Amino acid sequence: MGIEQIYASPATAVTPSRSVSPRGWPSALVHRWLRARSDAFWALVTGRPVSLYATSVLRIGYGLLYLVFLLREFPHREEIWGPGSPWTPALAAQLFDQTGWYSFLILSDSRGYFEICYALALVTSALFMLGWRTRATSVAFAMVVASFHARAIFMTDGGDNLVLLMALYLVLTACGRRWSLDARRARIKAARALGAPVRTRSLAAQQLRAARVTLTTVVHNCGVFVIAAQVCFLYGSAGLYKVQGSAWDDGTALHYVLNLELFQPWPALSHVLDQYPLVMSVVGYLTVLTQVAFPFVLFGRLKYPVLILLLGMHIAIAVVLGLPLFSGTMIIADAVFLPDRFYTFLPHLLRRTARRCSVPAPVPRQGEIGAQGR
Repeated sequence: MGIEQIYASPATAVTPSRSVSPRGWPSALVHRWLRARSDAFWALVTGRPVSLYATSVLRIGYGLLYLVFLLREFPHREEIWGPGSPWTPALAAQLFDQTGWYSFLILSDSRGYFEICYALALVTSALFMLGWRTRATSVAFAMVVASFHARAIFMTDGGDNLVLLMALYLVLTACGRRWSLDARRARIKAARALGAPVRTRSLAAQQLRAARVTLTTVVHNCGVFVIAAQVCFLYGSAGLYKVQGSAWDDGTALHYVLNLELFQPWPALSHVLDQYPLVMSVVGYLTVLTQVAFPFVLFGRLKYPVLILLLGMHIAIAVVLGLPLFSGTMIIADAVFLPDRFYTFLPHLLRRTARRCSVPAPVPRQGEIGAQGR
């Protein structure tokens, strides 16, 4: 079941009642249609959690991405977040009084305290990625991301902002139901309980359990909806913002970007690409068109080629412009729009590809068998 099922539900045939007068039957028909649609939507939201595999991909992706980010900045951690940073804890505390941000990194100026916090951040990211006690580790991961983001808020970019938002949204979801240590523990527990006698529960306990399951399902589905809406808003606003710029209007925006030293990890590659202005103009127009059209293609099969175009765009941004964190954040966020049947089919596809690509072991000849025996 994919994210698109949150937005669309099966059509329900509604026929007007014979008791309604000819003058009032259109309003009654509309009322019944709206009620049927609202009932179907409520049944979809409260029925069962959607996009469990997609949210698990987001959990694994953002946990791994932030873990790699912290390991990458490990040699520079003192200058970025530590007590020796130019943006001192005292300055950060003054900013927090104005903005309302908070970070547990400024609770102490001790270097030992900072090293302990950094080690705990690494462990939390790893546990969140693996899905161990996801309900608790998701909250801890959101606190880690928010604290590190607020501590060096002037050194962040769009990728950091999106990671923070997604970390907060994933707290609402049941992102540990699939591909996690929690899911493995649940399977083992269910296997052990097969031969055990069923324990009868009181009516109040059954109702309380049913209410808990319904509440968890509703919160999870609403969290998935918010994540999808956030990504749609991001792409749509980015595309509309580009439309207003004259550089994107005349197709020269990528020319100026490729000539900025800040976005030239491979200057030779940037100069080679800049030698094809027509191609860069077409790529720029295609980028704007894809971003603006993205929120409107989610309900059909056209979203799949659009997602492929966005994947290529983010890979190019990561390689050519040197923004791997931003590109990785966006690629992971796009995974929420793939249905669960894609993720369930993916392991079978990988195994089939591995079997086709495997090279069979060479069969020894008759003389070689005798030589090996001697």
